[in-house]
Amino acid sequence: MARGERSEEAWAWYSAVYEAIQEIPHGRVTSYGHIARLVGKPECPRQVGVCLKHLPSPSTDPSKKSSTWHSGNVPWQRVLNARGGISPRGPDGASRQASALRAEGVEVEQNSMREYTVDLSKYGWFPDMLPSEAGQVESSDDEDEEAAAYHT
Repeated sequence: MARGERSEEAWAWYSAVYEAIQEIPHGRVTSYGHIARLVGKPECPRQVGVCLKHLPSPSTDPSKKSSTWHSGNVPWQRVLNARGGISPRGPDGASRQASALRAEGVEVEQNSMREYTVDLSKYGWFPDMLPSEAGQVESSDDEDEEAAAYHT
């Protein structure tokens, strides 16, 4: 989403969501609901999904500048549903997300219904606040263990 295509309020929302997602550490995952909580709108997990649905690809045209946020700088693959499942989307979307997570070392299982899932107790990232707000680069293992019990 480029500035000017949406209201300032929508721009601020998309920006907050994309910035929060950029803080999810490599090889970890969190939920739509947890991102919503971290950006101060716990009632809006579906809207986090909408933000990711509208995340553009980076421009491949050297004469055009990429959007501020795009799938090359926002790790969209690290956001799952509250059960640790990859939400179904268009053709090959879930398998593409599973592949991107596996490339980060995350174990992704596929059940008999062909749904992809990740073990949140092992790979979940559920801090009480964003590391940038806490003045830290990455949360400690103790904080991650405490927060894993809370995941939304």
